[in-house]
Amino acid sequence: MSYGISTTVEMAFEETVTAVREALSEQGFGILTEIDMAATLKNKLDVDIAPQIILGACNPPLAHRALQAEESIGLLLPCNVVVRSAGETRTVVEALDPQIMVEVTDNDRLRPVADDAAGRLRAALTGLGAA
Repeated sequence: MSYGISTTVEMAFEETVTAVREALSEQGFGILTEIDMAATLKNKLDVDIAPQIILGACNPPLAHRALQAEESIGLLLPCNVVVRSAGETRTVVEALDPQIMVEVTDNDRLRPVADDAAGRLRAALTGLGAA
């Protein structure tokens, strides 16, 4: 079972981060948090990894609909979008597939929310590939 939605783009890391922010915004997602994994691991463990950030993306209307269908869904909301360098001019962008919420909870009332969220995330990531 695949649990992610992913694309690889021929863009530098920083350029991709900007494009991801814009693409998510166009699909109704705001960025609530940002974790710089490379900086965190360097600071805490003194290890080096390729540039990678985790963007905490949220679409409040979708989150509200999901909470109405499943009270504890906050545990599974597909909020993280990972942007990681795969070379100087290549970057991977990944998001958790919202369909996981339906599979894990076995709650069919979440299906329309998951379908909507998945469509928006796929549109955002597909738009990056076309950039």
